[in-house]
Amino acid sequence: MREGERGRTYRGAERDEGVLKRGQTGINLEESSKESCFKRAPLLRQITPGEMNGRARAKARGLSRREGIFKQPDSPRVGYSGSSDLLALKNGKEDANSDTRPGKSSPKCSSGIPVKIVTNLFSLGLPKEWQLYQYHVAFIPELESRRLRIALLYSHPELLGKAKVFDGATLFLAHKLENQVTELSCETRRNETVKITITLTHQLLPSSPVTIQFLNIAFKKVLKKLSMHQIGRNFYSPSDPVEIPQHKLTLWPGFAVSVGQYENRVMACADVSHKVLRNESVLEYMSSLYDNVDKARFTEMCEKELVGLIVLTRYNNKTYRIDDIEWSVKPTDTFQKRDGTEISYEDYYKQQYDVDLTDLNQPMLVSQLKMRGSNIVEPRVVHLVPELCYMTGLSNRATSDFRLMKDLAQETHLSPESRHQRLSRLADNIQRNKDARLELESWGLQLGCQASLTGRVVTSEKILMKNEMCMPMNAGDWLRDMRNMKIIGVSPLENWIVVCTNRNMELAHNLVTCLRRVGDPMGFNIEYPRVVQVPDSSMAFVRVLQQHVNPELQLKDCYDSVKKFVSLEQPVPSQCVLARTLSKQGMIMSVATKIALQIACKLGGELWAVEIPLKSLMVVGIDVNKDAVSKGTSIVGFVASINTSITRWYSHSVMQYAGTSTADCLKICMEGAINKWQKCNNGQLPARVIVYRDGVGDGQLRIVVNYEVPQLLNVLNECSDGFR
Repeated sequence: MREGERGRTYRGAERDEGVLKRGQTGINLEESSKESCFKRAPLLRQITPGEMNGRARAKARGLSRREGIFKQPDSPRVGYSGSSDLLALKNGKEDANSDTRPGKSSPKCSSGIPVKIVTNLFSLGLPKEWQLYQYHVAFIPELESRRLRIALLYSHPELLGKAKVFDGATLFLAHKLENQVTELSCETRRNETVKITITLTHQLLPSSPVTIQFLNIAFKKVLKKLSMHQIGRNFYSPSDPVEIPQHKLTLWPGFAVSVGQYENRVMACADVSHKVLRNESVLEYMSSLYDNVDKARFTEMCEKELVGLIVLTRYNNKTYRIDDIEWSVKPTDTFQKRDGTEISYEDYYKQQYDVDLTDLNQPMLVSQLKMRGSNIVEPRVVHLVPELCYMTGLSNRATSDFRLMKDLAQETHLSPESRHQRLSRLADNIQRNKDARLELESWGLQLGCQASLTGRVVTSEKILMKNEMCMPMNAGDWLRDMRNMKIIGVSPLENWIVVCTNRNMELAHNLVTCLRRVGDPMGFNIEYPRVVQVPDSSMAFVRVLQQHVNPELQLKDCYDSVKKFVSLEQPVPSQCVLARTLSKQGMIMSVATKIALQIACKLGGELWAVEIPLKSLMVVGIDVNKDAVSKGTSIVGFVASINTSITRWYSHSVMQYAGTSTADCLKICMEGAINKWQKCNNGQLPARVIVYRDGVGDGQLRIVVNYEVPQLLNVLNECSDGFR
């Protein structure tokens, strides 16, 4: 994946320099490039695992000593709706010790301080006997045009009523038709008779996954009635922008809304979101790049920087992904419209949007449109004018600008009170807007107020070091508290090299000195490295690495072109540091401490641990990431703990050519993890295995349960049989 496609986690000195922080409290407002299979935690104020003891965390995650290694539920688990760093409390009945599965009683927690919590969950008032009716619609003769099928079916409003949704094959109604099978007849504009057969297939309850999916679609319509525009998965208000002129940025306020089953109720989960837009067109960016790079490498640099980015066309408020740049196509070139006529891009934008192009020699951007259906022979592409495309998100340089990020945070990092007001305003707008309210009422839905409940703030986690225990003042950050404590264990760093440019030699020397100073108190012995100076170019770094890197080398220092070499061509542990990071003299010791801790991890060291109440527990993490450049491929990432304190890990990554969000290589990965566990635990098997799965949406959970879980169970069953 190219840089810039996903939201950056690191800021400034933390790009690669030891980012070892725990999850921040408070809901993250930044854009995400993909949605986790776990929903955002429905809390305005939330409790992190650092505020719980180990046993409370285990129970909060739904673990039980009476359960087996795996349990395949009949329906997707709904008790936990956050990432692994969040504790979600529901309905005012549960607390940190709750088992939140439907049908289970909720034992009360006695530890901690009770606290009133207002959530970002809104109740959906459904009638007691509410049902959704799903129909299959067939056309004789078959019609290729989806638009025509919808038009013909909707020409019978007296039968269907106002509350209806039809996607071309499946029809949803709020009421049940009189007959199981209903036949209609209508004529097209060409006087062709078409027979329509509507067959009832399912009567869906509110808790049905199909109903949940439908309700999410219905809520999208409600937000569109409020004149909000969908960008990605969220909705934003272009009519209410927040300008940050000193940084040439514009923020569109908006919301991320999803409907889900929480305990025994269907509720809407809403969160405040912001879309960052740059007041800089792609053409302006290309012109700036042209003035600052070698002219011979301009096209290469343009494609590297722009391909994969998301741009916004403000004339229609739509976003597109840049898949290529057509250098030979200009705005004066023509294309064929749907009616078969030819028109130039210049004239088209003038006629359609009353926009005059100023540069008629600019190249055209290419974006491949997402097409539905399996019978698509060639994907449709659209040509975009760089002058009319505005870049979204933040560049690497922007994320390293402290003042910019501070000014941006003032607008996006809301207090709980401000967030509560924004969400309340959203609910009020839905109630006051006649069209939005009627959209809900036509389906028998009514948006309620925000749910509140009682939570508990439990004691901070104990951080176990090598010879002592740390009780951090801040539950989410204990770096300062353990600065003079020894980490659990790490091999000494003896055989390593530092590669730096001639002008940064002094900075490299200062870094090595600080690493040795901070390493000694934590029990990490760092010897002096071999220092190699190179000219300031990527190829010079790579040539030096080709000469000096060997499998016995423990570590070396540098970035972009280097990472590819040391990760693929000659895999060795590496640590890259930016010169501008080391230039901040007041922060050099703090930066060196984080770098030393990250280096220790890369050498297989163990930093710290927490109390784990479940003995002989293996924790597994799985994620699947689709390759944004190479369509049809995906990368499966697999990690598993291999010791009882959960401080050492086995990892495996596999490239699969399916291009799906499901993994078909988990048997191999799990076998490797079990073998590694046995080697580290005297041949014993883990008593329990907990799997965290990321990278899939709610609609794919059933596929994951039916396809991936059996792969894991087969390995565990085979190992158990062999062990007996």
